Amino acid sequence: LDRHPGLGLQPAACKSRAGPRHRIVTRIEQARIDSASGVTHWTGLHGSSLALALLHAARAHDGVMLVVTRSSRQAGNLESDLALLGGGDIEILHFPDREILPYDPFSSHPEIAADRLAALAAITGLRRGLVIAAAATLMERLPPCAHVLGQSFDLRVGQPLVIAEFRDRLLMGGYAVAEQVYQAGQFAVRGSVVDLFPTGCSAPLRIDLFDEEIESIRPFDPDTQRSSGQIRSMRMLPAREYPCDAAAFESFRRTFRARFAVDTRKVRLYQDLRSGIHPQGLEQYLPLFFEETVNLSAYFREPPALLVQQGVNDAMDRFWRRTEDRWEQRRHDAEQPVLDPAELYFSPADTGWDLATRSRVTFGGEATDAGRSVDFDTSAAPDLRIHQRSAEPAAAVKSFIDSFPGRVMFAADTPGRREFLADTLAAFGLRPARFDNWAAFQAAAEPTGLAVLPIDAGFLAGQTIAILTETQLFGGRARLRVVREAAERDPESIIRSLADLAEGAPVVHEDHGIGRYRGLQVLEIDGRPAEFLTLEYAGSDKLYVPVSSLHLVSRYTGSGEESAPLHRLGGERWEKAKRRAAEKVRDVAAELLDLYARRHARKGFAFPLDQKMYAEFCSEFPFEETQDQQRSIEAVQNDMCSSLPMDRVICGDVGFGKTEVALRAAFVAAQGGKQVALLVPTTLLAQQHFATFSDRFADWPIRVELLSRFRTGKQSERVLEGLANGAVDIVIGTHRLIQRDIRFARLGLVIIDEEQRFGVRQKERLKQLRTKVDLLTLTATPIPRTLNMAMSGIRDLSIIATPPARRMAVKTLVTRWNRALLREALQREIQRGGQAFFLHNEVRSIDRIASDIAELVPEARIGVAHGQMRERELEAVMLDFYRQRFNVLVCTTIIENGIDIPTANTIIINRADRFGLAQLHQLRGRVGRSHHRAYAYL
Repeated sequence: LDRHPGLGLQPAACKSRAGPRHRIVTRIEQARIDSASGVTHWTGLHGSSLALALLHAARAHDGVMLVVTRSSRQAGNLESDLALLGGGDIEILHFPDREILPYDPFSSHPEIAADRLAALAAITGLRRGLVIAAAATLMERLPPCAHVLGQSFDLRVGQPLVIAEFRDRLLMGGYAVAEQVYQAGQFAVRGSVVDLFPTGCSAPLRIDLFDEEIESIRPFDPDTQRSSGQIRSMRMLPAREYPCDAAAFESFRRTFRARFAVDTRKVRLYQDLRSGIHPQGLEQYLPLFFEETVNLSAYFREPPALLVQQGVNDAMDRFWRRTEDRWEQRRHDAEQPVLDPAELYFSPADTGWDLATRSRVTFGGEATDAGRSVDFDTSAAPDLRIHQRSAEPAAAVKSFIDSFPGRVMFAADTPGRREFLADTLAAFGLRPARFDNWAAFQAAAEPTGLAVLPIDAGFLAGQTIAILTETQLFGGRARLRVVREAAERDPESIIRSLADLAEGAPVVHEDHGIGRYRGLQVLEIDGRPAEFLTLEYAGSDKLYVPVSSLHLVSRYTGSGEESAPLHRLGGERWEKAKRRAAEKVRDVAAELLDLYARRHARKGFAFPLDQKMYAEFCSEFPFEETQDQQRSIEAVQNDMCSSLPMDRVICGDVGFGKTEVALRAAFVAAQGGKQVALLVPTTLLAQQHFATFSDRFADWPIRVELLSRFRTGKQSERVLEGLANGAVDIVIGTHRLIQRDIRFARLGLVIIDEEQRFGVRQKERLKQLRTKVDLLTLTATPIPRTLNMAMSGIRDLSIIATPPARRMAVKTLVTRWNRALLREALQREIQRGGQAFFLHNEVRSIDRIASDIAELVPEARIGVAHGQMRERELEAVMLDFYRQRFNVLVCTTIIENGIDIPTANTIIINRADRFGLAQLHQLRGRVGRSHHRAYAYL
């Protein structure tokens, strides 16, 4: 402890701001974890001070400590706080749960499965440090340690490696063969190169062989396929929690037949396994693979010290009840038989007894009568909100710093937020010293500091230190996204890819024209094997293209693949085609030159930009921008500040953040004294945008109005009058906005959301607007004409291709109508506290469908919404669903565009065969808008 003086705090009586110790260290010395100390209660821990207490306890304890939380969310928050406040000297491991419900017929996401196996392997070798786990994960039956360690092996440069043997070993470890490696648990063999995404690695690896020896191991980017750097050695772990060799599968099938009295010919999971397929949900039969399963404690070298959050036993009881309920629903399914809860999980009595009979520390509540108590005497950070429009905006912050005798740390969520916070504080005469991290602040003596420190919550440790987060300063904080570094992407790289090229498909070689791809072939050149693409041309001529020249080959994008015209090698046909294309390119270039000459000749309005006010508005965005989103925002801002009229298309998948781009463009226009018109295809989307815009502009002198059938005649008249006299700054509306009687006083920006939903006549009216104002188009599924104009440069294009971090792909299932499956899908969502859409696009029978669902899932709270309802009734239903007053919405395609309800993560689309592909894509985009696994049933 003398080597780790910690926060530099002192008892309350001391007034110096740079003392050598603080009360958390003192309390840890009093509460030293001892195997004979029985039960100790930690009280008085507020905010993220728990993480500091755990770190000091881990440093004082000669061994491993297991921290048990009530829920996975609390475990994740604690892991983040520990990593931020730790000095890197303490090993911190989080054993995640599977993020699926008991008896789900799905497997965990491969990244989650990889994280679990990596954590188990790390725990077996851990001698000191912290392990965090939620109560439910302690109840899981896990594979014995011998499986994880027995399937592990080392790879290093210079090591002999036979491709065939290595491939078999990977298959036995549960790795899957893939054309292109992009997620954990996959590998691809191409000649003397093996691409592999090992369990526990953050990036895939490329193993190059020289003969039968590993020449290099290099990480690579799965998007660009470019490798960078080298590693000398690595530890390979299995990819699945069950063994995958032939003997293990045969033993499983034998045990399965003995355990379940069912016709295995009708059990798809059993038949898939016989065919060599890894079926989804096989982890639900884990005990059938092993003679004995274990819990998490079996992976520790020595029994760990226990720290248990109060309420863990109640959390275990709730989980057990939910498991038993799901078992009752599934126990009679002959096509998907299930194990008893006691076979899959340890009961609360068993797990609770294991916790109750060992020495432990409890935290997160009041002390009980049993055991001794240690009070850490921390307190929640005060509300020091900065009110920008008051006479003294930062009066509370300045008063607190003047009166507080200890040191103060301002904690920003991201580097961008740090810069904004520094500017804001500087404007009020506060200039805290900047630090790279918490450890640097500890080692310094400055009374105030500022760092990127996105901890869960601020706190005060007595009168000696205060950590103030954005919640205390602004009343809220950015919901932090860990933005992955993405490679630079442009439209060309998105459409040019041979990853999914099938044998026999037509391709285009830059020098030789159109041929057919006939697969990869290994040829020996100068005594060394090399890999070539085989292309077949007219007359059965063949061309061998080395893999290193892959950039010369692209996909054929003409008419049908079967009718692709093959060229002759050495013929003139390809050269003539290239000359004709070059002439057409020159023609298009002339058209573009004429277009841009006319645009330059016609002066537009250059919007002035108040950087300080704009930064303040941007700070209200509750997320961290992705790189693509930030580039799109900057492009729009540059266009608007230019004197040329803007005509930009923002193309991004549903839920990727296009609305925020529109909000910032609207702010720039409104602050520049111009009016904004936001055109949307449906009244429901108009209502949601109106709510979003009203909320973001609530503290600004900007009037936002709605023009749709949700408004009465008098309300619409007032809006039209406000548009004509300039009183309305931003108007959001449907097709009503482009009717002839609409008059704007000073229209400067038109934003079109979901342009593909508007017809030709409506776009003719928009063309007239486009000659006078800036135009911003938002779309997830652009029509071919819009896309062609954007790609050819007639319209500017920005692509938002990066999803928010932790956004998981929607699990999509195409199936026949099945009442049992519908009941399971809805119950899964309801039991995890979420909401579901049930889409039935026929108004005359929608009430009957709602009654059927109520009978199928009695615990569901059901609402109905369709376009023939009265405006007020529809608005009330959608508002109730948004506020989670009911959890299943039976609806028509009225929800198709833009509806954003993050808690709704299941959608069931009845008669999906009646919808178009773009429509299904939009409908599926209504779910999966948070970091939880979402499900779409078609």
